[in-house]
Amino acid sequence: MALIHVDFFSEVLGMSSQLDVILPQKTHGEIGIASAAKKEKYPVLYLLHGMTDNQSTWQRNTSIERYAAEKGIAVVMPCCHLGWYTDMKYGFRYFTYISQEVPDVCRKFFPCISDLREDNFVAGNSMGGYGAWKLARGASDTFGAGASLSGALDIVEDYKRHMALADDRKPLFEGIFGSLAKLEGSDNEILFLAEKLAKKKSREELPPLYAWCGTEDFLYEGNLKAWEHVRKLGYRLTNEASAGDHQWKYWDEKIRDVLRWWLKTDQTLE
Repeated sequence: MALIHVDFFSEVLGMSSQLDVILPQKTHGEIGIASAAKKEKYPVLYLLHGMTDNQSTWQRNTSIERYAAEKGIAVVMPCCHLGWYTDMKYGFRYFTYISQEVPDVCRKFFPCISDLREDNFVAGNSMGGYGAWKLARGASDTFGAGASLSGALDIVEDYKRHMALADDRKPLFEGIFGSLAKLEGSDNEILFLAEKLAKKKSREELPPLYAWCGTEDFLYEGNLKAWEHVRKLGYRLTNEASAGDHQWKYWDEKIRDVLRWWLKTDQTLE
């Protein structure tokens, strides 16, 4: 595999930004790495980070490069800072950036990756899980499926929780989402966004969704609510809950389940 660090100018953000990209490389002499057969165009996983992290965190806390090598996929890890993958009320347009500019830039820089919807998939943990489900609904023409690991899927309740934690969280979340009244019933509320998309598309056209959350995670109840909500709307949802809290040792394990689910290899889930 090749690991490429990309510094480029973002027209959407109006500043320099960063991506880390893992690209398949068919090798014969590399020890300890199984690489998949070369393809004309590689499927792409857009892998999103959480609140305290950046584009390097998935590499530093998991074996994502090795997992990608086994599957023969490209992985794009963008830096979206603390923007919640949202066109902020006061700040940067991170949703436009991640849903439009990042895929476009990557396809121009790396013509070996596929631009087919069914070959483009988005996943993330925590804040990135929120972003992944949001992109799977709000940019469903680009991303064919979305997976959340311990995601903040009930963003209204998570907004309330953060606003109650400390005074310094209030300007942050108000700057991103505006007031609670502005958040509810907007495209930033992914449960509302799910309803909006379900009214436009048939069940077969709706993007498949995956979710895992630990039963000891502070986001667990919100996940249960979100899972029930999208299933009632007709989404094809694969969800799992097992012992665990909000830690990388679980996400490193579960991203492998996500890849098996997406690529339909060693598939044991509905």
